[in-house]
Amino acid sequence: MKKVLLLFLFVPFSLLAQPFTPKEIKGWEKQAQRVSIHRDTWGIPHIYGKTDADAVFGLLYAQCEDDFSRVEMNYIEKLGRLAEIKGEEELYNDLLIRLLIDENEAKAEYKKAPEWLRKLLNAYADGINFYLHKHPAVKPALLTRFEPWFPLLWTDGSIGAISTADITTRDLKNFYGNESPSVGYEPTPQVLEEEILTGSNGFAFAPKITESGKAILYINPHVTFYFRPEVHMVSEEGLNAYGAVTWGQFFVYQGFNEYCGWMHTSSRADVADTYLEKVQKQKDGWVYEYDQELRPLKEKTIALTVKEGNALTSKSIQAYYTHHGPIMGKREGQWVSMKANNRSMNMLIQSWQRTKAKGFADYKKAMDLLENTSNNTVYADAEGNIAYWHGNFLPRRDPSYDWSKPVDGSTSATEWKGLHPVSESVHVYNPNSGWLQNCNSTPFTVAGKESPNPEKFPAYMAPDGENFRGVNAVRVLGKPRKYSLDQVIAAGYDTYLTSFEILVPALVNAFETSVPYTDARYPYLVGPVMVLKNWDFYSHENSVATTLAVEWGQKISSKMARTSIPGKPNADQVEKAVAFAATASAEDLLVPFSEMLAELEKNHGKWQIAWGEINRFQRVSADIDQKYSDDQPSLPVGFTSSAWGMLPSYTARYFPGTKKRYGVNGNSFICAVEFGEKVTAKSLLAGGQSGDPTSPHFFDQGEMYTQGKFKDVLFYKEDVLKHTERTYHPGE
Repeated sequence: MKKVLLLFLFVPFSLLAQPFTPKEIKGWEKQAQRVSIHRDTWGIPHIYGKTDADAVFGLLYAQCEDDFSRVEMNYIEKLGRLAEIKGEEELYNDLLIRLLIDENEAKAEYKKAPEWLRKLLNAYADGINFYLHKHPAVKPALLTRFEPWFPLLWTDGSIGAISTADITTRDLKNFYGNESPSVGYEPTPQVLEEEILTGSNGFAFAPKITESGKAILYINPHVTFYFRPEVHMVSEEGLNAYGAVTWGQFFVYQGFNEYCGWMHTSSRADVADTYLEKVQKQKDGWVYEYDQELRPLKEKTIALTVKEGNALTSKSIQAYYTHHGPIMGKREGQWVSMKANNRSMNMLIQSWQRTKAKGFADYKKAMDLLENTSNNTVYADAEGNIAYWHGNFLPRRDPSYDWSKPVDGSTSATEWKGLHPVSESVHVYNPNSGWLQNCNSTPFTVAGKESPNPEKFPAYMAPDGENFRGVNAVRVLGKPRKYSLDQVIAAGYDTYLTSFEILVPALVNAFETSVPYTDARYPYLVGPVMVLKNWDFYSHENSVATTLAVEWGQKISSKMARTSIPGKPNADQVEKAVAFAATASAEDLLVPFSEMLAELEKNHGKWQIAWGEINRFQRVSADIDQKYSDDQPSLPVGFTSSAWGMLPSYTARYFPGTKKRYGVNGNSFICAVEFGEKVTAKSLLAGGQSGDPTSPHFFDQGEMYTQGKFKDVLFYKEDVLKHTERTYHPGE
């Protein structure tokens, strides 16, 4: 890695930016008059435009009003420029992006994009730039002019849109952090990291099991709080989409229109592969073996800029590529390349087309583009259809290889062989069960007994295991009933913790068989153990058992995740928990339990702590990286992390200086939609729509959020007008 000190200290980026021209400003002002923004009583923007491009222009302007810093940060990340504002800690995140996403390809695709798409891309940039023009007091961290090709860097709305197989930034640092990469075995440092289990839930209900005889969709993404706002965009060109949009993107990512709705859950379908490359150094450079021939590695200098104190430093990294893709690290002495599809114009086209789908046929046509790389899809529509697709971009491979591991890159036998059409993928249309569910889990329980047969599909197509949310969803939805919209919400807010059905009996048994009355530990442990023994496994705000279970569960989670099962190297979450509970010694269970009790007593003076006393929801700042304090106001929350099997996820943790846990991710935008002659929907947003602490909509949904109380969605204009706080054109 080469370092070059740039010849300037920090200069205000506004002084380096190309100024907006009078011609541009005049054009923006003219377009703004074709757009009306109605802010309803929750601050939700309902954007009405003459054309789709006008609606996009208004949408991005409204997003910037609500939280420009989040819009900007998402594109700083996708440009691979985080280190310019955050320093050395982001260097290898930037390198990862720059290896996998080429901005020159994005620029080229913008130039050749169809005219309708270029109009949307131009409107995206114009809406943000017009906001910056009208708000000179807003000081961007880095980006003072947004370009229309930026969305082609990020063509999927997922929070984890970058596919990296099993490559991490640690792999990049180990390989590119040295001056000269080498060939030969070097042990890779093993750093144990706590697994963070988040995810999303999507449910669909067919007319046969609803009170109204209409299909219902339940949208429940689990992401970092405030990652997506709630929006509504309408045009006279047939656009009428409502839902969650990822900051800075111009399409509704999870939501619905008049005809259908779509919910995405994260997929583990194999969409990126790593290859072990046989490389050697020759006097003319590096070469690699492929089908018994030697090919030169492509070399490319990647210049990264890093903030160091008050200066910017340029760091040049010589990157290497085979025809598979960039070299991403080393495994057992061999260089590892990666093949993936992390952005494409067709991916963006697919993201837009689904927002305008007029039913099942249109939606399937969008799916036929085969460009959705990170998502499963749960679907429902006004015709009464429900459907599920597990992944969408699915490369065809030789099934004799184990694609969960790096494969031999020196042979053409491991090349992708085109893509599987949708007809060959794991999917379900209108099952007899009348319901569909996915909780980032296996598709082979998606419809209960009506689920697909795993033996009919290659392993790489659906390697996802079962998790405790999936178990809970099947338990809840498998009960015969007729669902109303409110009953769907109630099902989605089931607080049963399926994991503790397995773990708590193991703890109780360990205590009862290993701690006799004469044991000095008995009087200390008997009370809390009996609380858990008599618990019904439901989490709620006033539950002491929930506190004991979750705090203890956190202490055993890493050991449980490392549990190995003979003959099952890829055991899922549920299988590992069952194996851990069956094989753990009494001390494995009781020692962490005793430590947990001691910590509760140290921090709170007693172990009898209701869950809501320490599990809190707090939003007191506009910072993207929130700060938490026990001295600031907060609300009690009765929900827990989805890791324990709860359907409504609320992942909270302790922070430096806090004795209470504060939520950081989980339920974000939640919506239940009933289709028919007219759409009826209810929604809820974590905290509030605005990122401005002075706004009445910064935390106006906070208490509702902690209780799962939904608001009515205003989808039709006559309803929007009855509940409008403010109507204006962008720039006013």
